Amino acid sequence: MNTRELANLGVPRGEATKLAIRALADACHAGMDRKTARAALASVLANPQGYKDDETFGELAAALIETKQAQDSFMGRSSPAPWKQWGTNLEQSAVQQMINACNLPITVCGALMPDAHQGYGLPIGGVMAADNAVVPYAVGVDIACRMKMTVLDLPPAALKDQQPRLRKAIEDETRFGIGSTFTSRRRHDVMDRDWSFSRTVAELKDKAHSQLGTSGSGNHFAEFGTLTLDHDELGLKAGVYLALLSHSGSRGPGATIAEHYSKKAMALHRELPRELIHLAWLDLDSELGQEYWQAMELMGLYASANHELIHRSIARNLGAEVLLDIENHHNFAWLETHRGRQLVVHRKGATPAGVGMVGIIPGTMATPGYVVRGLGNDASLHSAAHGAGRRMSRSAAKKQLSWSDAKRFLVQRGVTVISAGLDEVPMVYKDIESVMDAQKDLVTPLARFDPKLVKMAPGGRAEH
Repeated sequence: MNTRELANLGVPRGEATKLAIRALADACHAGMDRKTARAALASVLANPQGYKDDETFGELAAALIETKQAQDSFMGRSSPAPWKQWGTNLEQSAVQQMINACNLPITVCGALMPDAHQGYGLPIGGVMAADNAVVPYAVGVDIACRMKMTVLDLPPAALKDQQPRLRKAIEDETRFGIGSTFTSRRRHDVMDRDWSFSRTVAELKDKAHSQLGTSGSGNHFAEFGTLTLDHDELGLKAGVYLALLSHSGSRGPGATIAEHYSKKAMALHRELPRELIHLAWLDLDSELGQEYWQAMELMGLYASANHELIHRSIARNLGAEVLLDIENHHNFAWLETHRGRQLVVHRKGATPAGVGMVGIIPGTMATPGYVVRGLGNDASLHSAAHGAGRRMSRSAAKKQLSWSDAKRFLVQRGVTVISAGLDEVPMVYKDIESVMDAQKDLVTPLARFDPKLVKMAPGGRAEH
């Protein structure tokens, strides 16, 4: 049985899972068939006290008893920390995850963005301010995932007249898919940073270098489109420009770091009930907390380096000059002052939107995104949505949608898709205009981006 099957049976993650795997192996080695071993495990889970002295399942039973005692001692809080929701008709599971996060003793306040949907621990679109603690799964698996836009001096007509050339530039200068790498490694000074402060991080350095400049999978993309400014803004004159927009993060290394430190946090907080276990935290002044924080910040630099290489290489490939660069990230934690005190603000699938901050909120492969300026709303902890937000799971999309319907939608909007998964077509997402309308008090739109030539991983499996 794998860890997911054990978790579904009710085996707590961490040490209990290891002991369960070992006990099942011992049982089978002693001649017990799989079905009988599974039944025995279920019996241990139902009554661990009765198996304390069992030769095969005794250690597991003791761990289960200890975990149960710790959970029974967990008091939680008398009422959730205050939080506010933007948008309506959000998934109830995402709302419940926000409520759960606000039941943690470390949570000071929170917010839920209009693009919210269910995630691990904190929902995607969740913002959580904690007191001197960092929650790895409230940061997210794809640490420091980000958006980057580069406005080039090429004419917008090139989107039609020079489409093969633009397409070749994307395909030459980045790679898509899980584990994707370059044959000839890219160079960036982020690899000269200190990767030795943690054994886990140090062991990821070679993998990180091999994936440097790549884009990953899931909802990650690189696309050309038009940027329309109705007024002089961002150092540009009003008009229509050709722009490159990308979305990706810290790739495999970020995911491994997230999983490693999440397991460490869960092992430290066995008192947390099942619905809160993925919100286990690390004290910021602890050695582990500082180690994770340093790893998170390194992944922020690494994710930014990926985008820098993609955009710089594509511009050079096309012989184009850069007129403007904009970048912002999510899936991160920041030390900020709110409510008159320093807090650790986690934004999982949420964009910083402090007063005057410029950011990018994308739509889908065939609906507009927006360059925005933050309004610094205190109730949202200076945050905004990070995109349109999913309204359909990946599995549901594959069952309910077809490429023929998607292609009609794309043709109507003049969009060419080089590659993508069916679970990333526009119908999978919420209406971006409704999301923007729900956050008028969080950001002001400055410009509109309309995608025209889109590249995503051909598969449908997400990396975060």
